Amino acid sequence: MKIAMTGVSGNMGREALAQTMELENVTLVRVLLSWRKRNKKLANQLKKKYGSRIEILRGSIANKNACKLLVADMDYVVHMAAVIPPRSDNDFAASEACNLRGTLALIDAVAEEKPQPKFIHISTVALYGNRNEKHPFGRVGDPLIISPFDTYAMHKLEAERYLLEKGLNSWVVLRQTAMLHPNMLNDNVSDGLMFHTCLNAPLEWVSSRDSGYLIKRILERDANGEVDGFWKNIYNIGAGKKGMATGYDTFKYGFGLIGGSAEKFFRPEWLSQRNFHGLWYADGDELETLFSFQRDGMQDYWKEIGRRHKIFALAKIVPKSLIHLFLFRRLLKTPNSPMQWKKNRDEARVFAYFGTEEIPKDWKDVKLIAKGDFGDYDEMREVKNAALLSHGFDDKKPISAWTVEDAKSAAAFRGGECLSESFEDPYVPIVWKCHFGHEFSLSPFTVMRGGHWCPECCAPAPWDFDRQAKVSPYIAQVWYDSHDKDENVRYELKDGKPALHRYGDEEL
Repeated sequence: MKIAMTGVSGNMGREALAQTMELENVTLVRVLLSWRKRNKKLANQLKKKYGSRIEILRGSIANKNACKLLVADMDYVVHMAAVIPPRSDNDFAASEACNLRGTLALIDAVAEEKPQPKFIHISTVALYGNRNEKHPFGRVGDPLIISPFDTYAMHKLEAERYLLEKGLNSWVVLRQTAMLHPNMLNDNVSDGLMFHTCLNAPLEWVSSRDSGYLIKRILERDANGEVDGFWKNIYNIGAGKKGMATGYDTFKYGFGLIGGSAEKFFRPEWLSQRNFHGLWYADGDELETLFSFQRDGMQDYWKEIGRRHKIFALAKIVPKSLIHLFLFRRLLKTPNSPMQWKKNRDEARVFAYFGTEEIPKDWKDVKLIAKGDFGDYDEMREVKNAALLSHGFDDKKPISAWTVEDAKSAAAFRGGECLSESFEDPYVPIVWKCHFGHEFSLSPFTVMRGGHWCPECCAPAPWDFDRQAKVSPYIAQVWYDSHDKDENVRYELKDGKPALHRYGDEEL
C-alpha cells in the first residue's frame, strides 16, 4: 500500500504519519513539505526514522507539478495540510495558497492520475460557523454559515465544494472538530486569537492522537475490505460526550494547568460574544461505529499535557496578578485582539464579534452553559436531547432513495427552487435557482448532504446572511440564534480589510 500525505508537519499530520507507519502493508509514504525552514530538520528526522519507506518532496502545494509528483502511482492521498488561525487571520495569501489553490491543485492531480488514488480530505467544523446554547448540536447537512472575516473557513468552504463537484471515483470529506494537541498552551500565547472564543461556544475536542489513529484505521480497514459504503460521503470527526465542552470549560482546564481560571486571568468584556465556530456533533458516532478511534477524553488529555510540560506546574506558584498583567494584558494589544479592534475603531470586526448586546463586565452577570444557567449541563450534552436543525426534507432517507421531490423541498426551504425535473444520480449536477435569481448547477449531494448552496450568494465572501436569513428558513433557524432580525448588514472585505455595508430599506 502506497500513500501520499500532506500536512505531516502539523499536529494531526504528525500523528497520522506515525500511526500509519505502524501498518506492515504500508510500503511507501510520500509526503510533501513546504520550503519553510523548520521543515528541513523535519525531513532529516523522517528519513532517519523511516528510511526507504518514506519519500520526501519539497515544494508548494499550490504548485500543480508538485501535486502531480506527490500523487503519482499512489493508492491513497490523505490531505491534511492547512494554514489555520491565527496565521490565516494575519496572512490571507498563505491561507488562499494552501487552503484553496493548493487543495484545488491536489484534487486536479488526483483526477488526472490513472488509476485514481482514493482521496481523504480533511475539512473543518469552522464551516458550520457560530453556535451557542440555543442549538449546540449540529450534523452533516446543516447550513454552512461561516463566520464573517474567517479567512480559513472561507477558503476551506470553497475548496470542499470543488471536491464534491469534481467527480472523483473515491473520496471522502472529514470535517475535523477542535483538536487538542501537546502544544495547546504554547501555541496560544502569542496572539489575541484566544479572545475570539465565546464562553458559551459548544466545543467538541478530539485529540491529535485520535485524529491520527482515525486515518490509520481508515487505511487499515479499507485495504482489508472491511468497510462498505464509506466513500463518497461527508462525516464529522468528533470525540463524543467525553470531548464535549464549552469555551468556558476550555479556559477552565487549560488555565488550570497553571493554577488559574478564566475569572482570574480575564475580564468578560475581553471575549467575543458571537462570530466564533464550534458545535457538538450529533452524528459523531458515524465514524466511531466504522473505525472505533475515539479513545482520549478531554479532561484526561489536559492532564497529560500538564505532565508533559512540567514548566506549567512552576507557573502555579507565580502570583496570578503577574500572569494577568504580563501575559494576558500583553495579548490584548496584539492586532488580532478584539480589544485592539475597539481601540482602533474597527467597526466591522467589532460589530461582527459583539453585535449590539450589552456586554457583562462582571463575572457574576455572565450566564454560562457550563454552570447550568441554561439547564442541566450533563443533560444538555446528551445527543438524545438535542434540538437539531431541519434540512428541509426527509434526511433519514438513504442517499440512494432521494427523489427530485426531496430536492424541490430542500430548495424551497432555502428560499429557492430546484429547476430540474428529475435526476438519477445524486452526485451528478442538476439545476437550481436561489431566491435572488441566480441559476447554478450543483449535485443533489452537495446541496442536500453537504449543506452548500448558491455559489454566488455563498461565494463565500461577502457574508450576506442577514439578507439570506429573511428568505431562507434553512439559514434563519440558526443565524437568529446570535443575530437580531433587523441588523441588515453585509460583511465585506475591501482591499483586504473588513468592512460593513448597512442595507437601506430600499435594498431589502
